[in-house]
Amino acid sequence: MITIDNYLDSHYINRSNWLRAAVLGANDGIISISSLAIGVATASTTKESILLATIAGLVAGALSMAAGEYVSVSSQTDIEKADIERERQELKEMPENELKILAQIYEQRGVKKETALQVAKELMEEDALGAHIRDELGINEVSQAKPIQAAFTSGVAFTVGGFLPLLVTIFAPILNIEYFLYGFTILSLTILGAVSAKTGGSSIPKAIMRIVVWGTIAMGLSALVGYIFGVNV
Repeated sequence: MITIDNYLDSHYINRSNWLRAAVLGANDGIISISSLAIGVATASTTKESILLATIAGLVAGALSMAAGEYVSVSSQTDIEKADIERERQELKEMPENELKILAQIYEQRGVKKETALQVAKELMEEDALGAHIRDELGINEVSQAKPIQAAFTSGVAFTVGGFLPLLVTIFAPILNIEYFLYGFTILSLTILGAVSAKTGGSSIPKAIMRIVVWGTIAMGLSALVGYIFGVNV
């Protein structure tokens, strides 16, 4: 027997919020920490300075990523709450006008005028606010902002992603360490792109290409900055 829960489980859109935060965090962790390590490595002759900069960047980056994600998603939540409260007030003050708006929305989606009006009436009798939140404001359980989930997911993902280049700075030889960092980062980004695409049900080659190209650009620019402004430390 097919149920709505089983139907939703067969799609990937319900994973969009946490998957976006996880990919963003891991991608930022891998690229930013690798870029930082490469930039320092091109201007340094000691592993200690590279390792110190990498650890500091990892800690600061994870905290910044979690805090930034929480603040930005919380702002979205505040907007959603304000719109819902405004909609609740409008339903009290002008229910007939709100009924017409809801019916027009269904008409624009291809429903006949009489049917659209009937559907709007029945939905408003059942749950007027819920109908307008979903169909007028476009807010539902899938798209609704979740600040704590986003912050935790991004912070953890950044830490995991940033820990990978940290391992390279610990174990790789100082000579040509930037090449070890670059190679390991490309491998990590490739795996991340494949996993994220598989989890989201999208194209794996496209995801890998996108994430590797931009990661390469970021690391290349970081290395260039290190060479231009390099000071032996």
